[in-house]
Amino acid sequence: MDKRLLGLVPQAMRHVIATVVWQLVGLVGNICMVYALCRMLSALASWTRPPVVVACLLLVAAMVLRTISTRQATAESFAAARDVKRVLRRKIVEKLLVLGPSYDAQVSTAEVVQLAVEGCEQLETYFAQYLPQLFYSVLAPLTLFVVLAPVSLPSALTLLVCVPLIPVVIVIVQKIAKRILGAYWDEYANLADNFLENLQGLTTLKIYQADEARHERMNEEAEHFRQVTMRVLSMQLNSIIVMDVVALGGAAAGIAVGLHALATGSVDQMGCLLIVLLSADFFIPMRQLGSYFHVAMNGMAASEKIFSLLALPEPPQGTAEATPADTVCLSHASYSFSEGTRVLDDVSLELPATGMVAVVGESGSGKSTLASLVAGILPDYEGSVRIGGSEVRDLRRSCLSELVTTVGLDSYLFGGTVRDNLLMARPGASEDEMWQALEAANLAAFLHSQQGLDTVLEQEASNLSGGQRQRLALARALMHDSSVYVFDEATSNIDIESEEALMAAVEALAAWRSVLVISHRLASVCGASRICVLEAGRVVGEGTHDELLESCPTYRTLWETQQELERYGRREAEDAEE
Repeated sequence: MDKRLLGLVPQAMRHVIATVVWQLVGLVGNICMVYALCRMLSALASWTRPPVVVACLLLVAAMVLRTISTRQATAESFAAARDVKRVLRRKIVEKLLVLGPSYDAQVSTAEVVQLAVEGCEQLETYFAQYLPQLFYSVLAPLTLFVVLAPVSLPSALTLLVCVPLIPVVIVIVQKIAKRILGAYWDEYANLADNFLENLQGLTTLKIYQADEARHERMNEEAEHFRQVTMRVLSMQLNSIIVMDVVALGGAAAGIAVGLHALATGSVDQMGCLLIVLLSADFFIPMRQLGSYFHVAMNGMAASEKIFSLLALPEPPQGTAEATPADTVCLSHASYSFSEGTRVLDDVSLELPATGMVAVVGESGSGKSTLASLVAGILPDYEGSVRIGGSEVRDLRRSCLSELVTTVGLDSYLFGGTVRDNLLMARPGASEDEMWQALEAANLAAFLHSQQGLDTVLEQEASNLSGGQRQRLALARALMHDSSVYVFDEATSNIDIESEEALMAAVEALAAWRSVLVISHRLASVCGASRICVLEAGRVVGEGTHDELLESCPTYRTLWETQQELERYGRREAEDAEE
């Protein structure tokens, strides 16, 4: 039993204790039923009618008590399970929110899903079944000993002494099970990771005809997981057999002592019958605990993974409130990854309160890292990154979200309707406001031809084109109405017409908001009020398009190379049409 679990979900323990109380009430009812049955048989043997009637009434009352206790114990057990799942899943989600969008650098998405679903289900069973049974299996034999000791002390002592043999078996099994279950969960997580990766990359595997090789590899991993699972099941079944032998042997020993007492005359027939009928109840709770023990081991293995997730180091959290965001200013900002690779080096850049500033450069020059600094995704930078009068790292996450909106290449659109996705940015928005945002993003005409705001979107809006998805993401960003907008390669992988429509909307937005555009295609940002050129993490040029063509060799080379490629593409298209 891990004390961290009890501290993690304290409210569930109240239901666990209530479950144990009702189980003890049920045990008392069962003792009364057995006593009534023995009394009734004894009365019938002596043909005394009134005691038979009293025994029947006691039997009925005990059955009613047993029924009520079973029902209430089940209800309390369900309440404990409900609380555990709700609390644990909330804590996992809260942890992911604290870790931020870069959580997948520390833990895989597949493992998070596995823990939030299967892991929490295992701990639900741990709290709902194992913990109540653990306490009950200790109290029940003591209760029965108190009942049977006046009848036959030797029999009661024999039964009580044999009960701890089952926990001894459990302890022995635990040493083997802990190692096996640890390997089981590792294999489970690894299989889930690989399955999710193969599923996400299925199109790429098909294109390169590598799906068969991946299929064979998955079969090997699945077979390995099957072998680990079979070892777990084998261990569980073998331990159950051993516990059954111990439980039945202990009951037999107690009955044998009771029969000897009957033969010697130290106990009457009714007392001997009472010992025989209640002897199994000494071992049933502990035997049931043994069967739940494997559930507990699964729960403990899952809890270790969950605690590892909850213990992941969190990025520093700011406490400053939002301040008016007149400008965004980077002053001698630098950033290095954990392995020491310097991505940005002494970058200084200012974004005015209104207007569009573009950052361009070759792949790997640090453009997206710079965007992440402004958005507050990478708070462990050197130098200064200020929005208005506040340092980005000092702002509370919620305040930063109000100040900065990021639209990237992979902006996620949820299944549902267009309305659902737009209301995420502003829950109380009216239909007129949503249509205004769609008009600004040049998507209103298309949606009018569909079902309007109630147009159904499939998962990741896969029923829209790439350009339509990006324009819907832009419309959602406009609904957020923040002071600063960051567009990180938002026009990548879409056709020229969609790119032009998107950039027209961005330029219109720049008339009243501060806009930072990260782009690999210079033609789309040549109208920016200022362009910053990055090379190997350093600023090598800054100015307008015309100024950079004159003064910045890096920019000029990029421009000429891209223009030549586009001219070549147009010639190829014209030749194909002819």
